[in-house]
Amino acid sequence: MKITRRQNLTMMGGALAASTAPSILTSSTAVHDIEMLNHDPDDKKELMVFYPDILMVQPGDLIRFLATDNNHNTQARDDMLPEGVEPWKSKIGKEFELTLDVEGAYGYFCTPHKTYGMVGLILVGDVSSNYETLKTVRQRSKSKARFKDIFARADALLAKQA
Repeated sequence: MKITRRQNLTMMGGALAASTAPSILTSSTAVHDIEMLNHDPDDKKELMVFYPDILMVQPGDLIRFLATDNNHNTQARDDMLPEGVEPWKSKIGKEFELTLDVEGAYGYFCTPHKTYGMVGLILVGDVSSNYETLKTVRQRSKSKARFKDIFARADALLAKQA
């Protein structure tokens, strides 16, 4: 999956929020939406996607998983979380809100569509604690190719911030 202009703008918005002065962030929490979709809005050939599939946020930001299309959920991968973080699992077909306070990288998937490659990545603040480790986690089915693409795009985003 190539990065589209729409995805780039969405991710850059997260990067902009990350670079905002702390005094501004204390007045209100940023809210980020991730749609759970049957088809990628930029590439109809791509089925079962989170949109965007990469999200850059700051600790304490609110993440909303929107049940845009039915029969999807979000579930944290136990082996793709910062140390000490409890995994989450939402109900299928329901919107779900999540606040991540621990810096690091978080991998997640849709329970019924994991084998179709419905996976995503959330980068919270400084991801150096576990980002490289997540890239080595064994993936299966279409999730393997999707995560490979996601990490390539995330590497590019993180390089721009450095």
